[in-house]
Amino acid sequence: MWYVINGTDAEDSLERRLTVRAAHVARLQQLQNEGRLLLAGPYPAVDSYDPGPAGYTGSLIIAEFESMEEAQAWANTDPYVEAGVYAHISVKPFCKVLP
Repeated sequence: MWYVINGTDAEDSLERRLTVRAAHVARLQQLQNEGRLLLAGPYPAVDSYDPGPAGYTGSLIIAEFESMEEAQAWANTDPYVEAGVYAHISVKPFCKVLP
């Protein structure tokens, strides 16, 4: 099943985000290589693809896992969680309808 992983950034976490971004993206790339990633991306803090020092407010990941527990475990070990970039994460089942 698909699961939505929504991460909310901690205050002043841009530097930590940039430091561990490569490790975070590598995990997403692995999901993509396995055909299990529907989409992923950050929420810019301002209306721009490159928010600069304004940074980000969080991220959205929609990926396929065998169970809610597997999705939660994957989310809990994300480099952004471990580095304190995310202040909060939520994981919810998702039913893709369109496109």
